[in-house]
Amino acid sequence: MPNKDSHPRHVYLIDGSGFLFRAYYGIKQRMTRADGTLVNAVHGFTTMLMKLIDDTDADHIAVIFDNARKTFRNDIYPEYKANRDAPPEDLIPQFELVREATRALNVACVDMPGFEADDLIATYATQAREMGAKVTVVSSDKDLMQLVEDKVMMFDPMKNKEIRHDQVMEKFGVGPDRVIEVQALAGDSSDNVPGVPGIGLKTAALLVNEYGDLDGVLDHAEDVKQPKRRQSLIDHADDARLSKVLVTLKRDVPVEVPLSDFVAKEPNQEELLSFLAAQDFKRLAERVFGRYGFEPLAGDPDTTAPQSVEASYELIQDMDSLKKWIYGAREKGLVAVDTETTSLDATQAKLVGVSLSYEAGRACYIPLDHKAPAAQGMFDLGDGGNADAPEQVDFKQALEVLGGLLSDPTVLKIGHNIKYDAQVLANYGIHVRAIDDTMLLSYVLDCGLHPHNLDDLSKMHFDHANIKFKEVAGVGKAQVTFDQVALDKALEYAAEDADMTWRLHELLKPRLVDQRMVTIYETLERPLIDILTGMERQGIKVDAKELKRLSDDFATRLNDLEKEIHGLAGREFNVASPKQLGEVLFDEMELPGGKKGKTGAYATGAEILDKLAANGHEMPTKVLEFRQLAKLKSTYTDALIAQINPDTGRVHTSYSMAGTSTGRLASSDPNLQNIPVRTEEGRKIREAFIPEKGCKLLSADYSQIELRLLAHVAGIDTLIEAFRSGEDIHALTASQVFGIPVEGMDPMVRRQAKAINFGIIYGISAFGLARQLDISNGAASDYIKAYFERYPGIRTYMDETKEEARNQGYVSTLFGRKCHVRGIGDKNPAMRSFAERAAINAPIQGGAADIIKRAMVAMPDALSEAGLGAKMLLQVHDELIFEVPDKEIEATSDVVKDTMQNAARLDVPLIVDVGIGDNWNQAH
Repeated sequence: MPNKDSHPRHVYLIDGSGFLFRAYYGIKQRMTRADGTLVNAVHGFTTMLMKLIDDTDADHIAVIFDNARKTFRNDIYPEYKANRDAPPEDLIPQFELVREATRALNVACVDMPGFEADDLIATYATQAREMGAKVTVVSSDKDLMQLVEDKVMMFDPMKNKEIRHDQVMEKFGVGPDRVIEVQALAGDSSDNVPGVPGIGLKTAALLVNEYGDLDGVLDHAEDVKQPKRRQSLIDHADDARLSKVLVTLKRDVPVEVPLSDFVAKEPNQEELLSFLAAQDFKRLAERVFGRYGFEPLAGDPDTTAPQSVEASYELIQDMDSLKKWIYGAREKGLVAVDTETTSLDATQAKLVGVSLSYEAGRACYIPLDHKAPAAQGMFDLGDGGNADAPEQVDFKQALEVLGGLLSDPTVLKIGHNIKYDAQVLANYGIHVRAIDDTMLLSYVLDCGLHPHNLDDLSKMHFDHANIKFKEVAGVGKAQVTFDQVALDKALEYAAEDADMTWRLHELLKPRLVDQRMVTIYETLERPLIDILTGMERQGIKVDAKELKRLSDDFATRLNDLEKEIHGLAGREFNVASPKQLGEVLFDEMELPGGKKGKTGAYATGAEILDKLAANGHEMPTKVLEFRQLAKLKSTYTDALIAQINPDTGRVHTSYSMAGTSTGRLASSDPNLQNIPVRTEEGRKIREAFIPEKGCKLLSADYSQIELRLLAHVAGIDTLIEAFRSGEDIHALTASQVFGIPVEGMDPMVRRQAKAINFGIIYGISAFGLARQLDISNGAASDYIKAYFERYPGIRTYMDETKEEARNQGYVSTLFGRKCHVRGIGDKNPAMRSFAERAAINAPIQGGAADIIKRAMVAMPDALSEAGLGAKMLLQVHDELIFEVPDKEIEATSDVVKDTMQNAARLDVPLIVDVGIGDNWNQAH
């Protein structure tokens, strides 16, 4: 690197966006990293940037990027660049990666909302020139040629060619000082700059050379001899003047990053090698060792790339061997842990064994409660003993020493979905402390891109196929529980899980810093593991007798409905059979709208039946009612009875922390987030959820949190003020959109406004709104148009969010969570529209998810500091459910409300509605 001081002598400004597209189209070889992301452009960009740095004597270097398509030029002329195609879908994820590459090489990386890279380059070039420095603009973009002068030149790295005054003359027929005059006349179809029709670069140059500049040309338009050219200049004079404004680069952008920050620096070894490893750029990593004189750091993991490691697994069958592994884990300070059990239900699973790893390729399995393998025990006489069990460490002794390690806060425990392992171990009195989760690391880094289970990640990142459970335990009726798996098979299966978890941690944890995701992981996801573990173990009490009564009632009603349907059909048939139902509806009853699918059967989905019901046909209405009731019976009343833990009398849902694309938690086994709240039957099911004696259930629900977030992030002053003053937001919208006073408003009108308010968040179409409100498409379209006219900031937010998704491949929540959006550049309009709706909704839904997670993380300490004994039981999207001692209701209500309302600071207040009752329905 050249000798550097704060006063620039040679400033090197690299057109990053142009550079990236050159790299993408110039490198034909398809390169993907382990997770399938295409990185050919990133590789080409990184290679070329390293070469440029090597070849220049510049003491100030920066790469300048476009921030987004929309700039101040779009405010002047909305059609500016409107005809440009969206970038290739596989290039979008690489946009952020080339910025990471720039930062990894310790080169200044600059962009700025509202301005193009060319404007920033023009501004910095002007500043540098005024300071007496030489400037090199690394680009071949003709739009930058207006900057060329004595101390400013361009350099085309692809052709290894300098661009000075003569080269500009060759290109435009005029010198750099008159390039914008020529461009204003000729226009630019690629940027949708109008210019003057019929005038190209050569003609424009002739005119400018003759009349001096654009104004001279337009002033002498009447003197032009060619009739068509003359008339075109006269008719399109305003277009030419507009075009000059569009093509003229701003040289006075109020840049946020000073030129002094461009001082050339050597790259940081750890950051550069970590970036190259994450992209699987092994050869580049080898080159930088020699180029920058890097030396491997003692004790550091190999940062060049994930390497295939020879696996060596050890079966632990005595205490001395176990203690050696525990000693090794303590020395290392971190250890990967995995449990093997008899069930996927953590509250009822029995511990069979534990595997550990603290070095890639090295792991152990500690069998604790294996029985005689099933294949060897086929002649078991049924004495109920375990006399033929394989040699194992004593269960209690092993748990005692393992418990000491796992509860030690000075040793980091790494797991994949470690919440499950923590719950299982808690059943044996072991509280796992100091935890990291590779599933959540992957989720935080790549949410929406791919699954986050261990098998998929092992294949994606290491091209390693994990042993499947069925390979060791069998399938179907022959499948055995893990305690009957032979130890040699159990060793390979269990130790591999711990080994791959360790390797993933080595790979993924450093990426948190690179991708600026440390805060999301460390303040939300990681602390939430322990909180959700406690909630799942606590469970919620249900009244089994009430569920049984409901189930019987549903069965009676289903039987009656079936008879009614048979009466309408004129014969008996299986109402639950879509094929038989289709034949009855469309062949026998000859109702309209029958369409057969590929199987030859009629479609009888909810959409078809809804249309028929809307047209006054009774049969489809009854079938819809039958289906809803049957689903409630099978999914809730019957299933919940079966899922009551016999030891606790409670149901214990499981929360998936990596199952959605927006950060929301997902409940399963049983799913308590989808019990319908607006139907009488759904409310009756909620009545079966009850507190313990001496307690009440408390429900705390964020009021209109997504609308509040929308008002905040979109900066809608009208909505912000309405929320601040506590107005009825739906009535306000009805008043704004329909032009009617709030006083005495028809409730139906308010309902329509409410549908629009919430529908907009999900990118609802006119067709969707029309169906929801039972109005014409035209009326729905008018409603949406009026809505955007009254709240223009929402349209701006939606457009900018879609643009962000197209440019980056992801959108971000208010708190920095990245939600990747697949299909945003899809050629199929339907797929692309779906992705756009997801992009619009993700920052809002994801932001709401982040807020309630922040509240959940803060809640245990808040309750503890207040000396309260309330227990947090459930999270249902925007609602938290607590079990509260009767004597602490008022105090708990205050603490819960205060904690939730202060979980985030927005331009609008967060409001929480609190309800209390003897069952969930009463409390909600």
